[in-house]
Amino acid sequence: MSIRLKLLRKKLGITLEVLAEKSGMTKSYLSKVERGLNTPSIAAALKLARALSVNVEELFAEDAPGQARFSLVRSGERQALSGSAQGPGYAVLANHIGSRSLLPFIISPPADFSDSTFKEHLGEEFLFVHEGQVEVDFMSERVILERGDALYFNAQTPHRLRSLGEVQAQLLVVVHDAEG
Repeated sequence: MSIRLKLLRKKLGITLEVLAEKSGMTKSYLSKVERGLNTPSIAAALKLARALSVNVEELFAEDAPGQARFSLVRSGERQALSGSAQGPGYAVLANHIGSRSLLPFIISPPADFSDSTFKEHLGEEFLFVHEGQVEVDFMSERVILERGDALYFNAQTPHRLRSLGEVQAQLLVVVHDAEG
C-alpha cells in the first residue's frame, strides 16, 4: 500500500500536510505509511480513501484499476497487507471493479488487545468466523464468536478484536462504506 498512497497523493497534487488535515491523521504517521513502515487499519484506509476521493481498493491495487464486471481473488493470490500468512494481519479479498460500497477483507486478529485500539468508522460491518474463536470488544460489552458464527453491527460503535485459543482466528469481514 505504501507505494500506492504516495502515487495517488502525488497524482492528485496533495501534500502530506493537506492529506494529514483531510484525513485527521498525523503527517509523521502518513509518512511512515508511504515508506512502508506502517500499515493502516481498515478504518484508517477508509479515511485515507475518503480524503483522496478514491475507492479504498485503489490504495491497495498494484496496477491501474480496470472496469471488470467481477473480481476473483484466489486464496493463493491474496495480497496480505500486514502480518504473515499465519499471524495477525489482514488481506483485501476484492480487486477494483469500479464504484462499490462493500469492502471484503480476511482478518487474522492478534491474540491480545494490547496492540489493538478501538476502531470506529462510517458504515456497517459484517464478521464471519471462518477459523478459530474470536472475542469482539465493544467497550461496554464483549462477545465471543465461534467458528461459523456471524456478527453484524454499526461500524461507528467502537470495536476491537482478538483471537482466542490455540488456533489463529480467521474472519471474513465485509465493511459497507456508507460514503462509497
